Amino acid sequence: MKNKYKILIISSLILVYLVIAAGSVVRMTGSGMGCPDWPKCFGYLIPPTERVQLDWKSNHEYHEGEVIILNESLRVAVKNFISLKEYKKTNWSNYTKHDYALFNPTHTWIEFINRLLGALAGLATFLLLISALIRIKKDLWASIVSLLIVFGMGFQAWLGKTVVDSNLLPFKITMHMTVALIIVLLLVFLLQREKVIIEKLPKSSSFIWILGLGLILTLIQIGMGTQVRQFIDNQMHSTNLNQASEWLKRPPLLFYIHRSFSLIVILTHGYLGLRLYQNKYIPQVFKIILGLIGFEILTGIWMYYFDFPFSSQPLHLVLASLLFGAQSYFMITVKKQL
Repeated sequence: MKNKYKILIISSLILVYLVIAAGSVVRMTGSGMGCPDWPKCFGYLIPPTERVQLDWKSNHEYHEGEVIILNESLRVAVKNFISLKEYKKTNWSNYTKHDYALFNPTHTWIEFINRLLGALAGLATFLLLISALIRIKKDLWASIVSLLIVFGMGFQAWLGKTVVDSNLLPFKITMHMTVALIIVLLLVFLLQREKVIIEKLPKSSSFIWILGLGLILTLIQIGMGTQVRQFIDNQMHSTNLNQASEWLKRPPLLFYIHRSFSLIVILTHGYLGLRLYQNKYIPQVFKIILGLIGFEILTGIWMYYFDFPFSSQPLHLVLASLLFGAQSYFMITVKKQL
């Protein structure tokens, strides 16, 4: 049972990271409104693949909640019915949450896959909660944290709905990412608790304070990165998705702060590495942290100097999320041994 519980933690963590990656692809490709309604997509469980599927048709069976595009606006079926030879207005209501009414099959299916991964992650965390409740007498904290994760996933789903309803309001997108990182932190906490090997780590308050500083610096970097990314999103829509060379032609001051801030992150972790070296033991997770920082910087350079190759933005975000998870895991490990 304990091994199954740990497998569920790891599976949930992997799926949450896949959702983060998929969300980044959605944002990079401008697919956020690929499904203009929620939780269905144009009123369907399986979204349409062709624009003609969203045209009004005579002698066609419609179900309540199904969507058509009429006169460049969305119409929602108010009941189950079979259409007559002419369009009957009383069978339909206007979609009032926003006025976005475009159909792009690529965008639709990218967004649908993102939602599907979110549903799988939600299912995995629910199974994790069930597994934790089975052993609640032995480990109450596991049940409490697992319950918080499930609530977090539910809140995240609701946030996803508000993001769509608001037609991708930047503040709500940033909050969506913040909640994802909180869920990662809780899953990492559960994963670390399953570890029984005690490592020979520095047992000083100064070390954990610097380690905490490194984690805060990463969060600041991610926060600034979301704002830079919002600027890039605006440039994408004001120019053209294919004109990547124009996106950072006149970058804001925050971009330069974000770029230079990475030096502080490197120096902080360089100091931590020196302390571990002096302690004659460098754990594997810290080596992973250093590797992630290096790759994160390389992907930033890749985006800036090579005009945002397709996979660069999602990879940059996923690496930042992985770095946050690895730092959290390491900090919990050190704190546990003080």
